[in-house]
Amino acid sequence: MSTIEREESWAATMRVCMPWPGIMAFYDGRIENKRLYSQEANWLDDGAYSLGTATYVIYQGTEAVVYDTHMSLRHAAFIRHTLQSQGITDIRVVMSHWHTDHVAGNGAFSDCEIIACDLTRALLSENRERLETGKPPIKPVVMPTATFHNCLTLHVGTIELELRQLDIHSADGVVVKIPSLGLVLAGDTLEDTLTYVTEPDRLDTHLKELARFKQWHFQWLLPNHGRYEIIELGGYPRELIDATEKYVAQLIRLKTDSSLANLSLKEFAAESLATGAVAWFEPYEAVHRHNVEQVLALEGTYVDY
Repeated sequence: MSTIEREESWAATMRVCMPWPGIMAFYDGRIENKRLYSQEANWLDDGAYSLGTATYVIYQGTEAVVYDTHMSLRHAAFIRHTLQSQGITDIRVVMSHWHTDHVAGNGAFSDCEIIACDLTRALLSENRERLETGKPPIKPVVMPTATFHNCLTLHVGTIELELRQLDIHSADGVVVKIPSLGLVLAGDTLEDTLTYVTEPDRLDTHLKELARFKQWHFQWLLPNHGRYEIIELGGYPRELIDATEKYVAQLIRLKTDSSLANLSLKEFAAESLATGAVAWFEPYEAVHRHNVEQVLALEGTYVDY
């Protein structure tokens, strides 16, 4: 892809690395004072791009599985071009969940098999109008062509992938466990600095699912939102789950102790930060305020910051 095409595709700042043999990471964002879509508030600039977004490709020979299609059609086209330039022709997509920055690129893979859990398909159908009229719009919403429930095993050449549902962050969460590498592609179930709350009424379920997640056998995690320098070196240790547990538990305590809302992010998430698995990043201040507001609104509490 030429420099001009790369600029026009919004992929000018895309970084590509190989954190593991047979794994490519496509990362964009976390660049100060840069926006892609608009100076006005929008989900792409103020979420996916500001926080940094990675999607992953597992490949061997001419086969590949793309785990999420990135934050725009242009990012997705860059991913597909990269794969095709390496002789990869048999491409499947696995969706981590239904949210904007994970489905926006599906159109670039509309001629491929797109795999999702059955709940993701239902939620995409339910939220189609919202996605297609958002800023920026995702239009048309390209639906999965194959669905599963609970778990599904795929192979990319000799690499075995275990698709497993996890009810964390979003009820339809799907992660990819790669036993041969001791690795889990974690989607949005985990983030660095902290999780983004979309279902404040289900935090107790998310906490239980985090405990279940910890029982699995693996060593490393690659989330969709994190630090590029950590992803490039192979990912996060299991303590990323501990950090997320501690933050979610603190949000649950907020339901009965609204004074916690007055703490700074560093104070509120002190135990989480102390794990060493996550680090403070300024754009997550807004995410934390959103999370607090979501929980307090559920409880009918108002706090004047």
